[in-house]
Amino acid sequence: MKRVQAIIRPDFLEPLKDAVLASQIGGMTVSSVHGCGNQSGWKEYFRGNEVIMNILPKIKCEFVVSDDMVEDVIDIVCRTCRTGQVGDGKIFVSPVEEAVRIRTGERGDSAL
Repeated sequence: MKRVQAIIRPDFLEPLKDAVLASQIGGMTVSSVHGCGNQSGWKEYFRGNEVIMNILPKIKCEFVVSDDMVEDVIDIVCRTCRTGQVGDGKIFVSPVEEAVRIRTGERGDSAL
């Protein structure tokens, strides 16, 4: 099993949600986050001083999927959220040791 974390622009949440629902991916967890990277922010003035605001709002979507679904998730995120501009986001893939469905006690891929 793998966890796929996608950090995307907030305006792409609805299209991504629609694409995920139309696919065979089970579901996703969504968090509102803030961060900085290569995308520059904007300038504001606070008490007469220029301040660079480079902590920008983003959305983090997390998927836990079987190993054979990882490329499908990556393809859906890239196809849905790519503008070609700096700030489109990043995707991180990491291993998941165990998954347990609390309701039934199922473990592993069957818990997804």
